[in-house]
Amino acid sequence: MRHGDKNNNLGRKKAHREALLMNLACQIITHKRIVTTLAKAKALRKYVEPLITKTKKTASKEEISHNHRVVFSYLNDKAAVKELFTVVAPKIATRPGGYTRIIKLGIRPGDNAEKAMIELVDFNEIYGNSIASATEPAKKTRRSKATAAPKKATEAAPAEEAPAASTEETPSAE
Repeated sequence: MRHGDKNNNLGRKKAHREALLMNLACQIITHKRIVTTLAKAKALRKYVEPLITKTKKTASKEEISHNHRVVFSYLNDKAAVKELFTVVAPKIATRPGGYTRIIKLGIRPGDNAEKAMIELVDFNEIYGNSIASATEPAKKTRRSKATAAPKKATEAAPAEEAPAASTEETPSAE
């Protein structure tokens, strides 16, 4: 029985599962987006998000090298660790969490497995960059019907008066 066991074993033994997650984590850091099954994407999210968080905690020089060693023990790929600390870390520095996004893509025709795309949130240009949205002020999108109706009535009245005033001004200006 697996009462209270929150680990998804993905139908693999421990060593095989760790190797799989290690390779998937290296690929998502390198390519910023990968397509895999939904179960693997959910397991990968739990594996890679704490590693990304470790890149943010770099106060002293000893702590920097320690975090590099810890992340390297999970990834075993120098290029991925370097990419994580030099490219990914500065982009996610202000984000409080939630570094990955999982988008369901439907089923795979061969074995009917549910596919999903997992990507790093700050590297997606389609949904907009969080840095750009942080510099622009947030726009109010919701208005109640009571406040919206009088504004439209008041906006219409000055619009009618404005052309009349402009026609009177043009002859006097000449």
